[in-house]
Parts: sequence; structure tokens; C-alpha cells
Amino acid sequence: MRLKDKVAVVTGSGRGIGEGIIMRFVEEGAAVVVNDVNEKDAAAVVEKVKAAGGRATVVVGSVAERAVVQGLVDKAVEEFGTLDIMVNNAGITRDAMLHKMTDEQWDQVIAVNLTGVFYGIQCAGRYMREKQYGKIINISSTSAMGNAGQLNYSASKAGVIGMTKTAAKELGPKNINVNAIAPGMIWTDMMKSMPPEVLQQMDAMLPYMVPLNRKGSPLDIANLALFLASEESQFITGQVIFCEGGMKT
Repeated sequence: MRLKDKVAVVTGSGRGIGEGIIMRFVEEGAAVVVNDVNEKDAAAVVEKVKAAGGRATVVVGSVAERAVVQGLVDKAVEEFGTLDIMVNNAGITRDAMLHKMTDEQWDQVIAVNLTGVFYGIQCAGRYMREKQYGKIINISSTSAMGNAGQLNYSASKAGVIGMTKTAAKELGPKNINVNAIAPGMIWTDMMKSMPPEVLQQMDAMLPYMVPLNRKGSPLDIANLALFLASEESQFITGQVIFCEGGMKT
């Protein structure tokens, strides 16, 4: 098993991409800390892990709060003895065109998507520096390249790329790999919540936008995260890997 005896924290793992990463890591032998703002969703994932014969614990709360993120690191160490892998996945959208975007919409997205990742890198990084080992995986987005109606989201995801590359330079000498994944159109609850007319438009444009002619799944991202979390990626750091079916090719 590729993650035998490893311990991983995955933020925003009550559903979607985060849940997919949790379950894939467990399949490969990792013990996991589940996190979500929704207690019911998080508890359901923990039960799935245990039903599959895995080990899991949970911390409920928003990554916009430093205490919650530090609590994730502390919980991993208390429950499982260490922390090897930190996946900063939690994210939200508050879409609006530039001229209509409110301060609240801006602040909410930046707090979770950008500040939350900063907390994750810093809190996990401090522990991993002492250990002289670690894998940090940040979930960015193809929207980091710009997307109409998502100024706040695009800015946050572009910031994640900048933090990833900077943290890789700082933490590399301590044997810590820091990489980012930039998903494209992934069929999750976040996408399903879009207005029906937008989804219809996307489906019509899919063959022209995505050379592989399909939406991605959480498993597509989870498989890539598994590679970056494993020993197979030891000489890869500071990279942003796009997983989007060729959309940005």
C-alpha cells in the first residue's frame, strides 16, 4: 500500500473532492483526519472510512479560523502519533460580476480559500520542519488563470499557486514537498449548485472546451493527490499540476 502507516489531514473533506481524497488515501493505508464545517457530512465520511476498515477522526470547523487548523494538526498527532500529509482542499465560491461583488463576498472567499491555505501550510509546516519530512498538497483551480464572475475565487486560487511555490522554496531544505493541483470542471456539489441554465450551457460547450469530452470526477483529483502524497513524487515540489481534461491546453 502506497500510504501504509502515513497520517493525513484533508480540509473540506465532508464531500466532493475532499471526500474522494480521504477515501483514496484510506484505500492505500493512511489514517486520516476529516474536516468540514458541516458536522453531519464529516461524521458520515468518518463512518465510511471505518466501514472500509480504515482509521479516522474528525475536527469540525472552518479553516478561516487558525485555531481550527492548528487543531487539525494537533488531532493528527494526538490520535495517530504524527502528521505526514496535509491537503488544503477546503474552498467556497461567492460568485458575482466585478461591478456587483460585495465586500462580504470578497472577504468570505479570501478567508477560506487563501487565508485558510496559509494557516494549513504554516501549521503543518511547523510540525513537518521538526520531523524533517512532509507532503503538503494545495488545491487551486483552473480559475486561477481568470474566470468571469469569479474575481474573488480566481484571486484566491492564484494566491494558492504563489504560496505553493514560495513554501516549496522555504520548506524544501527540510525535506518537505509542496505542490498544487488545479482541477477543471469536476462534477461535485459545488458545480451541481450552479444555475440550471449555466449547467446546460456548459454541457453544450463541453466537446469544444475539454478535449477529453467529459467532466472530471473527485476520483480524478484523488488519484493525483495520492501520487503527490506518496514516495513516488519525492523529487517533485513547487509544481502546479492541472487536472482538467486538456481544457487549458
